[in-house]
Amino acid sequence: MSLGFAATLSPSAYWYLARGTGAVSLVLLTASVVLGIVGSVRFTAQRWPRFAIDAVHRDVSLLVVVVLVIHIVTSVLDGFAPIRLFDGVIPFVTPYRPLWMGLGTLAFDLLLAIAITSLVRRRLGYQAWRAVHWLAYASWPVAVLHGLGTGSDVKQWWMLALTAACIMAVLVAVWTRIASASEQYAGLRAPATALAVVTPIGLAIFTLAGPLQQGWARRAGTPSSLLGSSRSAAVSRVASSSPGTSASGSSASGSSASGSPASGSSASGSGSLTGPFTATMNGTVTENQAPGGAIVDLALRVRGQVHGRLRVRLGGVPVGAGGGLSMTGSQVDLALAGQRSVLQGQIRSLRGEEFDARLAGGGTIVDVHVQLQIDTTSNTVTGTMSGSPA
Repeated sequence: MSLGFAATLSPSAYWYLARGTGAVSLVLLTASVVLGIVGSVRFTAQRWPRFAIDAVHRDVSLLVVVVLVIHIVTSVLDGFAPIRLFDGVIPFVTPYRPLWMGLGTLAFDLLLAIAITSLVRRRLGYQAWRAVHWLAYASWPVAVLHGLGTGSDVKQWWMLALTAACIMAVLVAVWTRIASASEQYAGLRAPATALAVVTPIGLAIFTLAGPLQQGWARRAGTPSSLLGSSRSAAVSRVASSSPGTSASGSSASGSSASGSPASGSSASGSGSLTGPFTATMNGTVTENQAPGGAIVDLALRVRGQVHGRLRVRLGGVPVGAGGGLSMTGSQVDLALAGQRSVLQGQIRSLRGEEFDARLAGGGTIVDVHVQLQIDTTSNTVTGTMSGSPA
């Protein structure tokens, strides 16, 4: 598999921006709905006259649309999920969590319709514009469901607290509106109050029984290629080469930079590596999903001319429709008998299940070349390692 190395900062930056704009959009949309509800209550105040509330409501509503556009574009550019640009406009057609992503698209379309009709309000007429404007109230619960159903931070306490605060703000505004309703609408108070009570309870039950439960990603409609079912694929699909590192990497024979053979001594009692070495390895591999991608951990025991343990951690984000991953980070730790310090570093080049790394610790710098064989049925790893002091 040949995948170009996506810039390691770009996917992560897009991902953080998509997450941030999603949370900001919810806050702004909540503020817009609250201002719309409170603005409909006929009251006057010295500091906040009616026209001031209307002006803030209009500006916040337009800002919501702008932030949502950024949210959609960064979600597409992030590349984590197979989201296309028109998935942000046409609901329920995306292959990634179609229902929950579709709800977000639907909320955006409703807000877009409000913004467009507001620009042509004079030509459209007040009654027609007001009928469309009511869609804003429908877009808010749809957006909340979208965030709960597919938000990457839905299990984070701060996101749950933020969502709960937004729900409470809207409920307080609704109850204020109900309390100030005229007598001709008195018959609507009971059903409106019941709806205001049932809605947060229903959202709480849905959140506890759905997004907060294990396996929600699969049930929500996440493609199997993003669920990380194959640990071997998670390692072999990370194709990366750091700047300044040749594609061929270190020699598999483990020769040193000076070309000395791999038959030299390994680790001396002084705690430093004095020459090239080779070793065999065996251990386990585990993979865990992380926001925006996956983390693969390798724990290996090293035996041969050197003895010790090797730990490798890879972080990657999916790229393209083929299920490949682009490495966004790595950490390699090598603890050897006779070595005073743990040698630490990062992967410099990775080709399938073969990688090169430069490790340093205690004044020693070592270049290592690792070849792995991963058994996905038992989640075990075997392989060889060769290296030499740099």
